[in-house]
Amino acid sequence: MAADEEQVFDPDFLQRLRTLFFKLRRRRMLSKKGVQQTQAVGFTREFKDYRHYTRSDDFRAIDWRLFARVERLFVKLYEEIQEFHVHILVDTSRSMIEPYPRKRVATLRLAVALAYLGLMNQHRVSLSTFGSAMKLEVPPLKGPGHIHRILQHVTGLEFDGMTDLESLRQFRPSRGRRGIVFILSDLLGGEPEASAEALQVTTSWPAEVHVVHVLEPEEMRPTIDGEVRLIDVETQAQRQLTLTRRDMERYAAAFDKYLQDLGQSCLRRKVDYVTWRTDLAFEKLFLELLSRGSALSQG
Repeated sequence: MAADEEQVFDPDFLQRLRTLFFKLRRRRMLSKKGVQQTQAVGFTREFKDYRHYTRSDDFRAIDWRLFARVERLFVKLYEEIQEFHVHILVDTSRSMIEPYPRKRVATLRLAVALAYLGLMNQHRVSLSTFGSAMKLEVPPLKGPGHIHRILQHVTGLEFDGMTDLESLRQFRPSRGRRGIVFILSDLLGGEPEASAEALQVTTSWPAEVHVVHVLEPEEMRPTIDGEVRLIDVETQAQRQLTLTRRDMERYAAAFDKYLQDLGQSCLRRKVDYVTWRTDLAFEKLFLELLSRGSALSQG
């Protein structure tokens, strides 16, 4: 099932993205002191300002076009900024849309927001999907003008099929440029412990890794009781159960422990893990995600 463009990417949302970008830019400008330089692979020079030419300056840095207009010598100042490859991995299995379509909306909005920030900061951005297999949807792109291509492609993504978290093993980030990987998923792929086991592969990636666990509140605290029939939306397997309030309390406690164990497992592997609740404000969650130390927020 594809996403509805008007529902997911309304004009108000795109305007909020622009506001978020400039808010982050102001925050960086206040925190930066002087020119930031790096010896790492994959950096570029960005024009920053002019200053008067002095005898100690390289004459090749003189802006002769400006001299022709004002008849005074100025040199260009550049800021060396590291260029990253931002990999966005989106879980497009059926559990990401049924029975809670808000998970799909939240995931696609986050994917576009991350792509927008990466492109605006002149990083390379690619988009892949995974479910039963890993698939490169959008090859590496650079430059703000490509956000429309990503928007168009994301809008047409189909959410269907089963989750196989082992498909993450098929992902191969480039070693030629520092990578930042965002995994957007509900991590519903088999038994609870399978999530931590599948994420172990991320420790072999030459990249900064962020796992964004997309959750619907009803999944954490179901409001069901009595006789119910549960249907797995991916396998169509069914179970008839009689649930009591005590059963729901035990479920909530088990779910909390699952999240805690998963977070600790990621922490031990130096992988950033964050839960993303679909009922909370997007802007607040997005800023909190970037404040957790991602290099993307520094570029």
